[in-house]
Amino acid sequence: MSEENQAAEHSGQEFAVQRTYLKDLSLEAPMGTEAFLLKDQPQINQDLSTEINKIRDDFYETILKLTVTAKVGDEKTVFLVEAHQAGLFMIKGLEGEHLTAVLNTVCPQMLFPYACEAIDSVLVKATFPPLMMPPINFNAVYAQALAEQKAQQKPAH
Repeated sequence: MSEENQAAEHSGQEFAVQRTYLKDLSLEAPMGTEAFLLKDQPQINQDLSTEINKIRDDFYETILKLTVTAKVGDEKTVFLVEAHQAGLFMIKGLEGEHLTAVLNTVCPQMLFPYACEAIDSVLVKATFPPLMMPPINFNAVYAQALAEQKAQQKPAH
């Protein structure tokens, strides 16, 4: 038995991925065939969010929602693709801030490659070029969200 497994057993903490699944996937290409005749490179914008649902006892669903939009100029949308990649996780022995941190960092980090593959696959099937999405530091994203939340809670003088 490895030292990590022994430490986890002694601390009573358990973490296991039960399942990963694509919950929703959509693609819009409002320009139609005009998009394939463009001379200019579109600007790519990526947005993400997470949703956490407690399923029962020690089972949690984390949904990573990724939206990628390609636009030419300010007005013309070349494509918009949205993927909701979900995972069912069993987490025991963590509570409060530690549980919230795992659900918002470790779980989305595990789901991210699946969401990227789904987005890339649907774009290629629509005959758009492959899209290599940059990696995301979910620890930094979570820390920034916590900092913003604390800043909003400070009373104005």
